Amino acid sequence: MKSFRLTALALAASFAAFAPAHADKPEKDGNRLGEVTQTVARMLESAHFSRQRLNNEVEPGVTQARKALDRYLELLDYNRLFFTQADIDEFTSKHGEWIHEDILAGNLKPAYDIYDRFISRVEARVSWIGERLQGDFTFDSDRTAQINRDKLPWPVSEAEADKIWSDRLEAELLQAIIADQALEEAAAKRSEEAANEKAETKETAEAPASPPKRTPIETVSKRYERLLKTLQEENREDQATTFLSALAQSYDPHSEYMSQRALDNFNIQMGLSLVGIGAVLRSDDGYAKIVELVPGGPADRGGKLKVNDRIAAVAQDDEEFEDVVDMKLDRVVERIRGKKGTTVRLQVLPAASPDPSKLEVITIVRDEVQLKDQQAKAQVIDTLGADGADTRIGWITLPSFYANMNQRGQPARSTTKDVSALLKRLKKENIEGLIIDLRRDSGGSLDEAIRLTGLFIPKGPVVQAKDTDGNINPMTDSDPSALWEGPLIVLMNRLSASASEIFAAALQDYGRGIVVGDEQSFGKGTVQTLIDVQRFMPFFAQDREAGAVKLTIQKFYRVKGGSTQLRGVASDIVLPSLTDQEDVGEGSLKNPLGYDEVPARQFTPAGNVAALVPRLRATSESRVAANPEFDYVRQDYDRLVTRIEENAVSLNKKTRLAEIEEEKARREARLAERKKRGTPGLLAMEVTLDTVESAELQKVSLDKPPKQSYTEPEEGEDPSAPDEEEPFVDPVRDEALLIMQDYIEMLGPEPVTARAAAEDTAATP
Repeated sequence: MKSFRLTALALAASFAAFAPAHADKPEKDGNRLGEVTQTVARMLESAHFSRQRLNNEVEPGVTQARKALDRYLELLDYNRLFFTQADIDEFTSKHGEWIHEDILAGNLKPAYDIYDRFISRVEARVSWIGERLQGDFTFDSDRTAQINRDKLPWPVSEAEADKIWSDRLEAELLQAIIADQALEEAAAKRSEEAANEKAETKETAEAPASPPKRTPIETVSKRYERLLKTLQEENREDQATTFLSALAQSYDPHSEYMSQRALDNFNIQMGLSLVGIGAVLRSDDGYAKIVELVPGGPADRGGKLKVNDRIAAVAQDDEEFEDVVDMKLDRVVERIRGKKGTTVRLQVLPAASPDPSKLEVITIVRDEVQLKDQQAKAQVIDTLGADGADTRIGWITLPSFYANMNQRGQPARSTTKDVSALLKRLKKENIEGLIIDLRRDSGGSLDEAIRLTGLFIPKGPVVQAKDTDGNINPMTDSDPSALWEGPLIVLMNRLSASASEIFAAALQDYGRGIVVGDEQSFGKGTVQTLIDVQRFMPFFAQDREAGAVKLTIQKFYRVKGGSTQLRGVASDIVLPSLTDQEDVGEGSLKNPLGYDEVPARQFTPAGNVAALVPRLRATSESRVAANPEFDYVRQDYDRLVTRIEENAVSLNKKTRLAEIEEEKARREARLAERKKRGTPGLLAMEVTLDTVESAELQKVSLDKPPKQSYTEPEEGEDPSAPDEEEPFVDPVRDEALLIMQDYIEMLGPEPVTARAAAEDTAATP
C-alpha cells in the first residue's frame, strides 16, 4: 500500500497546467477522450518506473513520444503489409517532432488521421484481393512466400507491396485448398462410419442440415472481408484505446491502457469468475457460435442452449431483441453478460434443427460462473521404482496466480487458499514428494506468489521490490510454519512468468526446491499496479468509463539480489522442450527494461537441495539421452528453428503435399514405435477443489490429454495435425516424476525435512 500511496501523490502533484507550443486542432469528441489522453500521459510520465518525460530522448534522435508513435504503427500493421515506407516517412515527418505536445494537449487528431489512412489502405487491399482471387493459380512454381514480416522493412512501393501480397495470397489459397481436401476426406470417412452405424441399429432419423460449404476462394476472401468489417466498426474511442495502449507500451511491454471493457475482462481473469450465462463463444459466419458450456453455469443448468447453436439476437429482460449478426464478438458478449439475477433472452439457430432457418428463443437468468478450468488442480501419481516398490508423488498444476477479493478486501478465492486445500488432501494420501507444474503459468497476483511461497518455507523475505525513487523494500512471509517440508520440484518453461518466477526463485534461493524445465523462465521482473484513470482526471472531467492504466511501478529482485528481468530463473535441471527458444520471453518483446541487481537480503535457508542437484542432473541426463521421446523433441525443435530462420512457405502444391505426407509418415512411424515400446500406463487419482473432501478420488489415465477450455483454432489448420485418438505424451512430465523418484531415494528411508536440512546450513547473506 505504501508504494501505491506514493504513486498517487506523485500523480496528483504532476497535474499542472500545460500549454503546448504546437498542436493540430483536435477532432471534436466532446474533449472526453482528449482529457483521458492527457491524464494517461501524465500518469506515465510521473509514476512509471522509468520516469521518462515524453520529450526525453531515450535513443539517439528518438524521444519517448516518438517510440509511442512507432508502436502505434506496429499495433495497426504488425506484419508490415498495408502501409508502405512512404506512409511511414510521411507520418514521422509530420508528427514525429511534435507528437509529445499533441499527446499532452489531448490532441488525438494525429492518431485518427493515421487510423483513417490505415483503413483506406486495407480497403484498397481487400478490393485488390477480390480481383486477384478471380485469376488463375497453378501452384506449380518454385516461389515461396514470407510467413512473418514483423521484423522486415516496410514495402518501399506499391509495386513491392503487390508482389508481397501476391505471394501471400497464393500461399493462403493453397493452404485453404489443401485443408478443404483434408476436411472432405475426413467428412466422407465420418459419413461412411455413421451410415454403417445406422445400418447396424436400423436408425432412420433425419440428420440435421449442414450449413452451406465455402470454396477455398470464398474462405480466403471472407477472411479479409471480416478484417475490413472489424476495422470499420472501430469507433473513435476504440482508436483512442489503441493509441493509448501504444503510448503505455512504449515505456515497457507490460504497461497497458485498458478500456472499461478490457478492464472488466481483466478482473474476470484475475478472479476466475464472472456473472453471465456460462458459455464460450466464437465468431462463425457472422454469428456468435456456442463452442463450450461451462459446467454448472446457468446455460448448462438450463439445458436448452447447446454447443454449435448460433446466436442471432439478444434481449434484456422483456425488451425488444437486438440483432447481433455480424456484430463484433466482444460487443455480443457485453450484451449477454449482466448483473446477477437479471434475465437475458437469446434468439438462436439450433445446431440440431433440420431447418437451419428456424429461430428458437431461450431465456436464461444470469448467475455467477466459476472458471474452474483455470483453478489449481492436483493428482496423486504412483510410480514404480527400481526396487519394484511404488513411490507416491503429488502433482499440483497451477495455471495462474489468481485472487478474487470479497467486500472486506480479503481473498475469497485465491491461489494460496486453493493450493493449501489440495495439498492437505495430498498429504492425507501419503505422498512422498510434491511437484508443482508452472509450465505456461504467466503469473498474476504478486501477493499470492508471496503467500504461496510461505506454504513451503519458514518466515523470511520472499522478494525485494525497488520503486521509481530507488527505494528497496523486502516483501516477507511472516508465518513461521510450512505446510509441506518434504521433497519439492518446481516445473517451469519459458512461458512461466512474473509471479511464477518470484515463487520459483524464492524456493531455489532458500534451497527448498529443485527447478526443472527449460533453460530459463520468461524473464519478467517488473511489478504493475492497476490505477483507475478517472481518479486522476480534473474534477469537472470525471469519467467513470475512462478505463485504467496497468502501470509498471517497481522491479522485483530475488532475496540473493539478482533480478529475474530478462534472465528469468535458470533451471537446476534442463530438459529438452519446444518452448526453449531465445525468441520466447521478455527479451523478444518491445521496449523491455534492463537487468540489474540489488544487495542480497539476510535470510535463513530452508534446505540444502543444491547438494543433490549434480547427482540428480547426471542421472536425468543419462535417461534423457536414451529416451526416444526426447529424441523426437530435439528433432522437432531443430525443424522448428529451421522453419523460423527460413521464414518461408512453398507455393508449389506438390511440394506442400509432399511436406504434409512426410509429416504424416513421421507421426505414424512414431505412433508405431510408441505402440511397440508400450506407454507407461500411468494412472492418477484426480483431486479438484470440488472433490478435495470426497471419500474416494476418481482415477484418470495420464495417457489422455488433460481437459482444457476451448481455444480458438487456426483457420485452415494444417491437415497433418495429430489425430485426437493418439496417446497423449508428455516426456517432461514423465522425467520430472523420475527425478522426484531419484530425489526421494537419495534422501533415504527417512526423508530429511526442510527444517532438518536447514539446521546444517549456515545463514546466507
